[in-house]
Amino acid sequence: MDAVTAKKEWRGGADLMGLVALSLVVGGVVGFVAAAFRLTLDWADARRVLMLEWARGGEGLSIWGVVAAIGACALAAALAAWLVERFSPDSAGSGIPHVESVLQHDVPIAPGRLIPVKFIGGVLAIGSGFALGREGPSVQIGATIAHEIGRWLGWRKVDCRSLLAAGAGAGLATAFNAPIGGSVFVLEELVRRFDTRIAIVTFGASTGAIVVARLMLGAAPEFAIAGMVEPSLRVMPAFLLLGLVMGGLGVLYNKLILWMLNATDGLSRVPRWTKAAAIGAVIGLIGFLWPVAVGGGDVLTRDALHWPNAVPGGVGGTAIWTLAALFALRVVLGPLSYAAQTPGGLFAPLLAVGAQAGVLCAIGWNAICHNAIPSVFSGAAVDPAAMGVVAMVGLFAAVVRAPLTGIVLVSEMTVGMTLLLPMIGVCVGAMLVPTLVGNEPIYESLRMRAVRLVGLQEREGQRL
Repeated sequence: MDAVTAKKEWRGGADLMGLVALSLVVGGVVGFVAAAFRLTLDWADARRVLMLEWARGGEGLSIWGVVAAIGACALAAALAAWLVERFSPDSAGSGIPHVESVLQHDVPIAPGRLIPVKFIGGVLAIGSGFALGREGPSVQIGATIAHEIGRWLGWRKVDCRSLLAAGAGAGLATAFNAPIGGSVFVLEELVRRFDTRIAIVTFGASTGAIVVARLMLGAAPEFAIAGMVEPSLRVMPAFLLLGLVMGGLGVLYNKLILWMLNATDGLSRVPRWTKAAAIGAVIGLIGFLWPVAVGGGDVLTRDALHWPNAVPGGVGGTAIWTLAALFALRVVLGPLSYAAQTPGGLFAPLLAVGAQAGVLCAIGWNAICHNAIPSVFSGAAVDPAAMGVVAMVGLFAAVVRAPLTGIVLVSEMTVGMTLLLPMIGVCVGAMLVPTLVGNEPIYESLRMRAVRLVGLQEREGQRL
C-alpha cells in the first residue's frame, strides 16, 4: 500500500461515514439482544432461587429436595451441552477466544445459528447455577450479529471484521453497563493495537448499544459504593503487596481452568452432555446446600464489597470464615463450571473471586497494622471495600493480562475513580508474577488450545 492509498484508507472517506452510521445501528441491535440476554438470565436466576427454596422447604434434609435440585441443574447443563455439540460447537465456553481467533484469521467466523445456541445455552447453564459470566456470550453474540449484518449488506470483508470487533465491544459494554470498558477491551485484548478505523467503529457500536441497553436495563452502575475516598499514600505498600498476591492467585486460577478442561477432555469416550450433566449435578448439590455460593457471581461481588454487613453469617469472626469459605469454593467452582464447555464467560466469576480475595487481604493487613507494630503501621489501615475493588482489577490483570481493560471496566462498574493510583499499583505485581513464571494469559491459552484441537481433528479426519 503506497502513501496515498494509506492516507485515503486512514481517512476512510464516504465508506467510513457509512460504516460509522451502520455501527450505531449494529450497536443498537447488539445492545437489544445483550440486554434481553441479561433480563432472561435475571428471570432464570429468580426461578432457580424459587426452585431451591421449594426444594429446601421444611425442616431437615429432604431427599426429594436434593434429587430435585441435582436433577434440574444436571438436566439444564446436559441440554446446554447438547445444543452446543449438535448445532454450534463454536459456541462452547466463553466465546472470546473464538472471536480473537477469527480476528487473527486462525478460524472462520461461526455461522449465524451460533446466536440462538449461545443465548439459550447460556441461559440454561448460568441460570441453573454454573459459575459462569454473561459477558462471554454477550461478546460472541454481539460479534456474530455485527458480522452477519455487515455481510448481509454487502460490505467488504475488512469492514465486516471491523464490525465484528465493534459488536464484541458492544456486547461487553452491555453486559457490564461499561461503554468505555467495552471499547478498550476491543483495542487492548481483541485486536491488540490501536487501529483508528476499528476504534471509531467500536465507539459507535458501544454508543448505540448502551443507549438501547439503558432504556431496557436502566443506567445504574453494577457495584456502586458510596463514600469511597482516595486511600492515603501510607497504604500504597499494601496495594503493591496485594498485586503480588493477585498475581499468584491468577496463575493458580489459569492453571485450574486448563487442568479441568484437560481432565474432562481426557474422558474422550464420555459424551459431552454426560460430562456437563455430571458437573451440573455437583453444582446442583452445592446450590441445595448453600444457594448463595452458585451462579454468575454478581451477588457475591456486591456482598463482598459491603463486607461484613452483606455476608451471610453476620459480623465479626463468623462473617470472616464464611467469606473465606465462599472464596475457596469459588476458586474451584469457576474452573469446574467452565470445564463443562457450556456457553458462559470468565469475567463475572473472576471479579467475584477478586473482590472476595481483596476483602480477605484487607482483613489480614488491618490485623497486622493493629497487632504487630502499631507505631510503624499507624494510619496504614485500609478500607476492605477499596481493597476489594482494587483486587478485582489485579486478578483480572493477572488472568487476562489486559490491565487497561480491567481498570476502566471496574472503575465504570464501581464508580471508583478515586482508586486509580492503587489500581495501577496493583497491576505491577499482578502482571509481574505470571510473566516471571511463564504463565500465558488465559484467553491466549484457550485460543491456542482450540487451534490445536482443530488441527488434531483435521488430521484424524484425513487419516480416516
